[in-house]
Formats: sequence, C-alpha cells, structure tokens
Amino acid sequence: MIVVSNTSPLTNLAAIGQFALLHDLYGTIQIAQEVWEELNAFGHSWPGSREVANASWITQTQVTNQELILALRRDLDRGEAATIALAVELKANLVLLDEQDGRRAAQRMGLRPFGVLGILLEAKKQGHVSVVKPLVEELRQTAGFYLSDAVYQSVLNLAQE
Repeated sequence: MIVVSNTSPLTNLAAIGQFALLHDLYGTIQIAQEVWEELNAFGHSWPGSREVANASWITQTQVTNQELILALRRDLDRGEAATIALAVELKANLVLLDEQDGRRAAQRMGLRPFGVLGILLEAKKQGHVSVVKPLVEELRQTAGFYLSDAVYQSVLNLAQE
C-alpha cells in the first residue's frame, strides 16, 4: 500500500502522542520534500518534526511534476499541493490530509483522502487503540484541531462510543 501524508496528520498525531499509529497502520509513509521543509521550518519545536526525522519508515520524495504543484497552489498551500502531486505521481492508495480544500482537490484528482479522525477510527477498528473519544478530545485541546460538534458526534457514533 502506498500512503502519502501531508503535514497536519503528522503534527496532530505527534501532538497527542499517537504518531506511531501511522507506522502501525500503514508501514511506510511517503512525504513530499515540501512537507519535510514545513516540518522543519522552526527547527524541532513543531510537533512531529523530531518524530519524522527519527522515523526510518517515512521517506521524503521530491515531486517531479512541478507544473501540477503550481496548478494546485492556486487553491492550496505548498505542502498540500506537493502532497497531492506526489500522491498522483506514486499512484497512492491513500493520501493523508486534514484540510477540507486539500481533501476536495485530492478527490478531484481521483485520490482517496483520509484525515486524522479516520486514522483514529481505523486504529480502533484494528485494535491499536481501545477508545477514540479521549484522543479526539486531546486533538481539540492540545493540538488545537477544530471540528464541529456534528462531526465530533459523528466520529463518536462511528467509534460506537
């Protein structure tokens, strides 16, 4: 399975101490060079930067289709655009993105976007975590992850919590 990740799933999971779930669920993760640069823009002070630097199962790849990145940059930030372009190049099975605009763009490109909430639900389904609710609460409080009350309730319903 080929999985490409944007910055936010990496930082959000690292912020709540669940970074290893990515390896548990997907094995190897690909990131675009632009994502690596975003993670390291402030040294190792950003959640996830140190974890990514130390994770042998995360591979940085330079996107070759720079024209696609430029086209995507009209609506997306640099990391999201590069993530989607890399996912297209690698014919990824899954692209990890949290931002709504990025997820819509990925779907338009024929990709399957999956966010941090989906990762937590999948981790519960596979038995890597026993409950999702405290992790979602921690995402909201510690990582500053925004989700509406309706989405929050939907996630808890899907988790049967």
